[in-house]
Amino acid sequence: MWRELAPVGRSAETGGYRRYAWTPADADCRAWFQAEATARGLSYETDRNGNQWAWLGDPAAGDAVVTGSHLDSVPDGGAFDGPLGVVSAFAALDELKARGARCARPVAVVNFGDEEGARFGLACTGSRLTAGQLAPEAARELRDADGVTLARAMERAGYDPEAIGPDPERLARVGAFVELHVEQGRALADTPHPVGVASAIWPHGRWRFDFGGEANHAGTTRIADRRDPMLAYAHTVLAAREQAAAAGALATFGKVAVDPGGVNAIASRVRGWLDSRAPDEETLARVVTAVERAATGHARAEGVDVGVVRESFTPVVEFAHPLRDRIAARLGGAPVLPTGAGHDAGILAAAVPTAMLFVRNPTGVSHSPAEQATEDDCLAGVGALADVLEDLACR
Repeated sequence: MWRELAPVGRSAETGGYRRYAWTPADADCRAWFQAEATARGLSYETDRNGNQWAWLGDPAAGDAVVTGSHLDSVPDGGAFDGPLGVVSAFAALDELKARGARCARPVAVVNFGDEEGARFGLACTGSRLTAGQLAPEAARELRDADGVTLARAMERAGYDPEAIGPDPERLARVGAFVELHVEQGRALADTPHPVGVASAIWPHGRWRFDFGGEANHAGTTRIADRRDPMLAYAHTVLAAREQAAAAGALATFGKVAVDPGGVNAIASRVRGWLDSRAPDEETLARVVTAVERAATGHARAEGVDVGVVRESFTPVVEFAHPLRDRIAARLGGAPVLPTGAGHDAGILAAAVPTAMLFVRNPTGVSHSPAEQATEDDCLAGVGALADVLEDLACR
């Protein structure tokens, strides 16, 4: 499975992946998922929000145990973030079959659409829509860098954007959701444990900062006469780093768009996106407020305008303690650790009991081609997931 999926959406230049929602690479990933489901005799379906499901047993029976993750990527992302969870889910079903396990509850593998939000700027779109955390009309109007709406992109890919929206009947079938994911950090790297269990997801969000100045000639405009939004933006980036470091939080400006974008032109507008995360919501709010205050002050000093828009926010997620503790005990006391990364499991946690397994990442690097997991650790992850599914669904 891994060899077949590995070439899809991979850049020959960078070695990273560009599997964006509703693109040909995404379609190829979806075709791979359907083929794996069909090869196992699983019942396959795509829900109203474009999420893919493969069922072992009768979905209508309810109280299902669901596992899986996502197949899309960030720009030039690694091979493991998302796909490891989907590949491992199918492999875990193979392991259960090899064990002769008979499941009393339905079991499903899911591929949630547009988890990374790389194209339209909003993470976990598929699971947010399903859980009723994103209004359909707002989702349809999301736009990519070329101005293409999500609705138009779905239509081009052969899906109906008018059908998207909350899916409470589907969620009512789910008794538990367990997502396996490559570790995004090095908490397990220096331990003997190849697999860990998530305790919670830090609160996190994305904010867009728009700095508006005056376009002018870089070679003829005196410094004193400039209204350069790039300077205010640069000071804000530094302020974000300082505020996060002081608060024990994280703040990153990783995406910027500049108009008109000429080497010999002073910018008229600089748009930057802040990603910030913290151990608790109070700390996160304090950091973002301080960054906004810094942006306002530096904009005023440079004679430019600034506006801030919160594009997404996810509160702290505490995974269901009984499920989390049961899984940790089933895995022989696997380490329990928090994460700063958002996941579909975090979105679904408000509606169904959810849990996460992490597979050790020796590099600690994520969202990059350097992201890694050894074959032995991946196989340990499959075994651990199979143990969990057997415990929850087959006993």
